[in-house]
Amino acid sequence: MTEPVRIGNASGFYGDRFSAFHEMVTGGPLDYVTGDYLAELTMLILGRDRLKDPSLGYARTFLKQLEAGLGEALDRGVKVVSNAGGLNPAGLAEAIEGLVDKLGLQAKVASVEGDDLLARAGDLGFGTPLTANAYLGAWGIAEALREGADVVVTGRVTDASVIVGPAAAHHGWRPDQYDALAGAVVAGHVIECGCQATGGNYAFFHELRNLDRPGFPIAEIHADGSSVITKHDGTGGAVTIDTVKAQLLYEISGARYAGPDVTTRLDSIELSDDGPDRIRISGVRGEPPPPTYKVSLNSLGGFRNEVDFVLTGLELDAKSELVQRQLEQGLTRKPAELKWSLTWTEQPNAETEELASVLLKCVVKDPDPKVVGRAFSSAAVELALASYPGFHVTRPPEDGSPYGVFTAGFVEVGEVEHVVVLPDGSRRVIATAAETQVLEPAEDAELPIPLPQLVAAGRPARSLTREVPLGRVVGARSGDKGGDANIGVWVRNETAWRWLAHTLTIGLFKELLPETEDLRVTRYVLPNLWALNFVVEGLLGEGVASQARFDPQAKAVGEWLRSRYVDVPEVLL
Repeated sequence: MTEPVRIGNASGFYGDRFSAFHEMVTGGPLDYVTGDYLAELTMLILGRDRLKDPSLGYARTFLKQLEAGLGEALDRGVKVVSNAGGLNPAGLAEAIEGLVDKLGLQAKVASVEGDDLLARAGDLGFGTPLTANAYLGAWGIAEALREGADVVVTGRVTDASVIVGPAAAHHGWRPDQYDALAGAVVAGHVIECGCQATGGNYAFFHELRNLDRPGFPIAEIHADGSSVITKHDGTGGAVTIDTVKAQLLYEISGARYAGPDVTTRLDSIELSDDGPDRIRISGVRGEPPPPTYKVSLNSLGGFRNEVDFVLTGLELDAKSELVQRQLEQGLTRKPAELKWSLTWTEQPNAETEELASVLLKCVVKDPDPKVVGRAFSSAAVELALASYPGFHVTRPPEDGSPYGVFTAGFVEVGEVEHVVVLPDGSRRVIATAAETQVLEPAEDAELPIPLPQLVAAGRPARSLTREVPLGRVVGARSGDKGGDANIGVWVRNETAWRWLAHTLTIGLFKELLPETEDLRVTRYVLPNLWALNFVVEGLLGEGVASQARFDPQAKAVGEWLRSRYVDVPEVLL
């Protein structure tokens, strides 16, 4: 079809704004409304739900949203696609059919499955995880829509697939139309996280006039894969080149962005203004997908507990040393892992008690719940009258709770049967990619010419610079990928880009973020976006559910980087 397809996304995670589905359906013309509910942590949560009740394992919030808005969607001809099926897409499809009957509606419901590899995890070399799900692509969704489905729910597909599927069905794309598919992947990546494309979590948020309640994003995807990112008229937030660019840099690695249907060349993206709150994405190139599917693996790692001691006033170091020594001596069995962290927030001569205090956190983990349960809690509480002056904790320690570990696996595409269950109950197997290409790092991008006389040996000359926070000229967006973190940074003009590309080396990055000093950091250059992306391996340990880092999903690492002081050329300020 020559007309673009309008796809609005109403959920970026399990717990996003409940009213967004109804707002998107009623806010203006749409062909599809989509929802992304699955993250690595969500799969663990759904896995534990399924342990308690095999009929669960899907995002129940989505069902309630449909109850409030499905009738309106059907009346307006808006179809619904979501990965809210999680670990049980068949169960969610059955629940939706029951809801349709209850509401007296007429709707055709389809589901996509085949991603769940748990029953074969051992044979595939994945051990005994709690969940094991391959990231499927968009063709099962597209097939269901071509067969007349009004609602399609899936298990673990890639986040962008819920957008790519409707675009492929609408335009009649073939699996080998890689450029068109790659363009849709980019559009999907921009809108999959909801309001992050319209000003949410945006480095230069203070420049936006109305961010109190940002609208959710819409992608108008054309037959050639180009798109325009926008939002409903009258909604808050903004769609600008920089809000779109920020989301493009979220949770990526290098120039090749691999998916089950296409490998997208992020270094080919071109952004341009198309009017108020309208940004055009064009020029995206695609390549054949890799011969393997990525697999999300969640396991129960053991049990954990923690306590936060409050230290107030003078001699804080000595107080910290005392209570650490006392607690460790009081444990009859030492946990497999015991970590201390001290957050310094106190101010000298503070006018409030809170500003005179710091938090000392102790986190313990062990395979045995008894080791980190009552034994640990009792050892901490028993110090209340026998330790440093002013002893108290933020809350009493509790019993140990289970925690999860995320790892990524890979499986040959031929090992996975991608299946769509059509509205009439028939099952159709989706063919695997006819052509694949082993994923290789893209060739190094050519750096721009450095600013004359302002950069010497990778550092600007001090006589022409001022020491200011990096965020004065640089935007950033960061996030998690299992145990790794990515920090994407960008600037807003070519002059700044010529400075940034030569200045923010891996060495300076590690100097600015000492927490990364002993970790492997890879820098990727994206000249079309005037951007750099840094991937820090192991910053998050075994994933968000397993560790107690201050920022467990690395959401604010980019803002930490922007707050660090560097020598910036005066011409950029």
